[in-house]
Amino acid sequence: MAWFLLFLAGLFEIGWAVGLKYTDGFTRPIPTGLTLVSMVASVLLLGLAVKTLPMGTAYAVWTGIGTVGTVLFGIWLLGDPATLIRLFCIGLIVAGIAGLKLVA
Repeated sequence: MAWFLLFLAGLFEIGWAVGLKYTDGFTRPIPTGLTLVSMVASVLLLGLAVKTLPMGTAYAVWTGIGTVGTVLFGIWLLGDPATLIRLFCIGLIVAGIAGLKLVA
């Protein structure tokens, strides 16, 4: 259950990171509200997950999910570059997340 909560926390991490782009400096009420809700949900779910998971592992996985998802959404939604080296580096992050999951 803790891994599921951590995965959800990572999804909300992606939501608020991508949402920041749409807040237009926190001047747009709906994107700002959704971004703030995602921030709170992400941290609350992380807090629940670390009750049973090692803190360092949980934090690394949480930020890794957020990083990978944010980069991929940036490529898909915002036209960020999808160079081979960027995708390779994202693959390294995914490998690290998988490794942490296997040893925790």
